[in-house]
Amino acid sequence: MDRKKATLIGLLAIVLWSTMVGLIRSVSEGLGPVGGAAMIYTLSGLLCWLIVGFPSFRRFTPGYLIAGSVLFVSYEICLALSLGYASTRHQAIEVGMVNYLWPSLTIVFAILFNGQKSSLWVVPGLLIALFGVSWVLGGEQGLHVDEIVSNILSNPLSYGLAFAGAFIWAAYCTVTRKYAKGQNGITLFVLLTALTLWMKYLLSDQPEMTFSLPIVFKLLLCGMALGIGYASWNIGILHGNVSLLATVSYFTPVLSAALAAALLSAPLSFTFWQGALLVCAGSLLCWYATRN
Repeated sequence: MDRKKATLIGLLAIVLWSTMVGLIRSVSEGLGPVGGAAMIYTLSGLLCWLIVGFPSFRRFTPGYLIAGSVLFVSYEICLALSLGYASTRHQAIEVGMVNYLWPSLTIVFAILFNGQKSSLWVVPGLLIALFGVSWVLGGEQGLHVDEIVSNILSNPLSYGLAFAGAFIWAAYCTVTRKYAKGQNGITLFVLLTALTLWMKYLLSDQPEMTFSLPIVFKLLLCGMALGIGYASWNIGILHGNVSLLATVSYFTPVLSAALAAALLSAPLSFTFWQGALLVCAGSLLCWYATRN
């Protein structure tokens, strides 16, 4: 695979993943938070199977198979349900921004658990990312503690799932780097996510799924974005410019917010964009702290 072509394919994955906040929220409005997520991950899992193939269990280390499965499934459920349970479309975009604490946390986890060398710049980087999320949650007021608390208490489940998801994905990245040994279990993990969501849908009281042409269209787009995104990222990481892909990926919060605002017809304030840029800046600073 040509390096430039592989890098472009990896960049495509970043764009596809940036559509997830808007698309998951759109699908959940018609099919319900759990039912919609189950449909999305079923479709994307089948796409991963067609594109990447189904992995051989014998080639996985037990640590990667068990820990990777649990952490991946937990994260994807946290992400999908945090967006689906958001009270409004604007809140869904805010919840998505909370989730983007994971790049900074991933680097912190790599330092703590994988022996990653870094400079002290990682500390202000993490603080800037947290400050950016707080700025977003403050609404028009910016960093206003009462407004932040009020915002979170208005829907603690959604914000709590997003915040937990950021930590879980950071842990997943750390485990994958340490135990995967070059193996890719993404197809298995996505299908396990779908199975878990279907079990929750069948065993709990959920709203009836209402299909319409726009919802089906967005469902197909979302499933394709997730499935093709994972497959494209795998190609980019294996054959492309990893340093460039890592750098561009830290701008995902801004791109994701912009696409979500367009898909959901939910204009965002100047204060929100300030917070989103701070999240990106904090993530980049954390990454810079580990470059050497």
